[in-house]
Amino acid sequence: MADTVRAAVVQLLADEDSARNVARAGELVEAAAAAGASLIVLPEKWNWWGPASRTRDGAEGLDGPALTAARTWARDLGVALVAGSILEAIGDGTRAHNTSLLIAPDGRDIAIYRKVHLFDVVVGGHEYRESDAVQPGDALASGEVAGLRVGLSVCYDLRFPELYRSLVAAGATAFAVPANFTKPTGAAHWEVLLRARAIEDQCFVLAAGQWGDHATGEGAWGHSMIVDPWGTVLAQVEEGEGFAAADLDLAAQAVLRASLPALSHRRLP
Repeated sequence: MADTVRAAVVQLLADEDSARNVARAGELVEAAAAAGASLIVLPEKWNWWGPASRTRDGAEGLDGPALTAARTWARDLGVALVAGSILEAIGDGTRAHNTSLLIAPDGRDIAIYRKVHLFDVVVGGHEYRESDAVQPGDALASGEVAGLRVGLSVCYDLRFPELYRSLVAAGATAFAVPANFTKPTGAAHWEVLLRARAIEDQCFVLAAGQWGDHATGEGAWGHSMIVDPWGTVLAQVEEGEGFAAADLDLAAQAVLRASLPALSHRRLP
């Protein structure tokens, strides 16, 4: 197993034009692969972003065009890919799961995760009701790629440290966090939470966000970043569309976990 793995996080702004979004995502995945990344993470709902009332328009099955394209990119480029998340159609299509896939370099699905924690909050005077269109999942997921066990999560999950500790208990050495953090919460909490999850779980964190202003009036914070197990931000896309890449030092992670064995010191009554 290699001592280092080059990973990348992709940042973009999706709208209701699925074909355009998928094409743009493909361009950025290809650019990240050309920069040497063997593990690439896309943002939350990278293929479609629109109001809950039009969920039926954006939702698709796991065999739909977005994930079919993602599997093709993984296979053609020889990279592992966290296909951010998509709205996975269920029932009559008026509701969906917010679903993330980990795809192997040969195009196989390794792990499927349906977002557990739904964003029903009021921020900056705007009410968000993710549960109006999304049905929560009920299980965690992780998979082995590129010398890492990648634990899957989506956006609001970031505020629930017990989810990530459960992933570590299952062997995770890295977390994928596709997201669309709001501008107010992103400015205040995004980096703090990402670094906290990295430090407390001694894991790499690969956080890919949307950035900019959606047509729905919601602003996305962006600032996609890669954080190491010490809490150091290795790379970041501060603004605009693009990607950030960094080398993940797996040997240094192993040394840290051995020399500061906090994970094995955990005691609860």
